Amino acid sequence: MGAQQHRLTTALVLLLAAVLFSVGAQSSEAHGATSLHPVILLPGYSCGQLDARLTDEYKPPTPGCGVPKQGRRWFRLWENYTALQEDPALLPCYEDQLRLVYDRAAGDYRNLPGVETRVVSFGTTRSFVFDDPAQKNTCMERLVEALEGVGYTEGANLFGAPYDFRYAPAVPGVASRAFADFSSSLRLLVEHASVTNGNRPVILVTHSFGGLYATEFLNRSPLPWRRRYVKHLVMLCLGVGGSPLIMQVLAASTSSPSPSTTLLGSVLAFGNRSFASTLSLLPSPKVYGNTPLVITRARNYSAKDMPEFLAAVGFTDDEVQRYRTRALPVTLNFRGPLVPMTSINGVGVPTIDRLIYWDGNFSAKPQVVNSDGDGIVSLDTVLALQTFVGDDPDQRYFKSVLIPNMTHTGMISDHSALNRVVKEILEANQATHS
Repeated sequence: MGAQQHRLTTALVLLLAAVLFSVGAQSSEAHGATSLHPVILLPGYSCGQLDARLTDEYKPPTPGCGVPKQGRRWFRLWENYTALQEDPALLPCYEDQLRLVYDRAAGDYRNLPGVETRVVSFGTTRSFVFDDPAQKNTCMERLVEALEGVGYTEGANLFGAPYDFRYAPAVPGVASRAFADFSSSLRLLVEHASVTNGNRPVILVTHSFGGLYATEFLNRSPLPWRRRYVKHLVMLCLGVGGSPLIMQVLAASTSSPSPSTTLLGSVLAFGNRSFASTLSLLPSPKVYGNTPLVITRARNYSAKDMPEFLAAVGFTDDEVQRYRTRALPVTLNFRGPLVPMTSINGVGVPTIDRLIYWDGNFSAKPQVVNSDGDGIVSLDTVLALQTFVGDDPDQRYFKSVLIPNMTHTGMISDHSALNRVVKEILEANQATHS
């Protein structure tokens, strides 16, 4: 689907949504919810569902993974828990069909030849509801329920902006069609949400990797547009500067994967090496500097040594160069979004800080040295966020909230954490920041 057709389709979907949910908006008004600013949710990594369909160009790894006898039809590719429960043999098919390849001619990532994908239910929160019971606590389903409990209504003043988590923003000037298409769709959604809610600016609420998508989207939008349409950014569970955890994931991918019974476990453990997003999650030299993150007898690797580490775990010269030219500049150029912002993070949970592969065998399980954080995001990266954003004189308002003993997923599933998150969203509704 071309970019122009994609934007047209998104516009038509949003126009239809405005009609379908007009009754819901009237209902919200009747219940006094019109004082609420519209909220758009951007979920975390792996929380956007994907449909796919195959063409004859697709070369399956096994005959059973080929084009269905029913012909070209859309099916749920991520995450199809029900289908895998019924037929576990589909796991290698889905793993293969999720892979990305790098198109040298276009200078960008794309699906495998013969695989077409689309994000499910953009503009709504329906994509956050998975058939896998475990995903109820790892995506935003419980946050949706909590917001509905204080007067928000799906499609009237509550919207979702899922994205294809395999991709990531590239530095401006470098091709990144998936992020460009997402940005166009999100801009239309923001404007639609505002216009259909009395021209009130929206509150963007993100979890984890969704925060990177939101901050990059905002920083690439004209400042007058931001200040007209975005009232507040509430960012959950994201510091700045990546995580050594990703280095462990990439090191583990040098070995043969252990059998996994879930697509989520298999892809997150081994299958995401082809994803553009993986490189965007690596530790940033701007935050970690020369601190050793991976330690071996022969040498150590800091964030500044990331190209050498990637080569050591099997990345080709071309792949390392893509890290240098696409992902690294984004992390180095991180800045505040220049709209009012609240950051909420968990602390008090052991979080990977350093990895020790003393014999240099990256396929072995490392000795882990932990620091403070939420189990995924370290406190160091949260403190760095407070510096980069909080100390920016152009950032009109910044607030950092730390919740003790709260995990990365607990932030959007634990009752007490949800209460605090909703409280901050309601406060953002009422705030007037100059």
